[in-house]
Amino acid sequence: MRQIINISLPEKLSKMVDNATKNGQYASKSEFFRCLLRDWSEKQLIKEIKQSQKEMKRTGGTLLRSLKDLR
Repeated sequence: MRQIINISLPEKLSKMVDNATKNGQYASKSEFFRCLLRDWSEKQLIKEIKQSQKEMKRTGGTLLRSLKDLR
């Protein structure tokens, strides 16, 4: 299910989005923002993984390379 979200942008940013869609980098303005959100989400996940790795090192946890390492 999709939900419509309206945003307000300064003219400069609005033109950047327009140019990105007009020159074919994105199929639509919606696709532009979906791509930004996917990138942001990926960065958040990477940040969480790195934080977990730091915590593992700090506490002396064991990093499992596969499910076989559980045995």
